Amino acid sequence: MPKMKTHRGTAKRVKITGTGKFKRHHAYCSHKLACKSAKQKRNLRQSTVIGGADAGRLSKLLPYS
Repeated sequence: MPKMKTHRGTAKRVKITGTGKFKRHHAYCSHKLACKSAKQKRNLRQSTVIGGADAGRLSKLLPYS
């Protein structure tokens, strides 16, 4: 059976923590920032952990991680 391929677009956007969870960055932080509050922009800079339902889908896209 051939090797499974890693989905390169997902691999560039998602990192894996030491415990095996998936970490991602927030959207809506690249442009149109004048109308957003300072608190919202500050919170969008932080990374977040991906939830359980999506984590199962990501494990198929990133098989060797």
